[in-house]
Amino acid sequence: MLFRKKISPSCSYCIHGTQLDDGQFLCSQKGSVSDKQKCMAFRYDPVKRIPVKAKALDFTKYEQEDYSL
Repeated sequence: MLFRKKISPSCSYCIHGTQLDDGQFLCSQKGSVSDKQKCMAFRYDPVKRIPVKAKALDFTKYEQEDYSL
């Protein structure tokens, strides 16, 4: 959920962080940091959060008979 109350802090979706390259962020509070770092200045920005893609459904276990009435 993007808007849950307890968000684990990460610079990758903090309002103070700007992405430089893979795994590196420029924080207005701490300077150059990795995406795993966190600090007390963390403020959640839901626009920066990229949700995990849903797993594709597996329909191979069904047969044609399952789809007929």
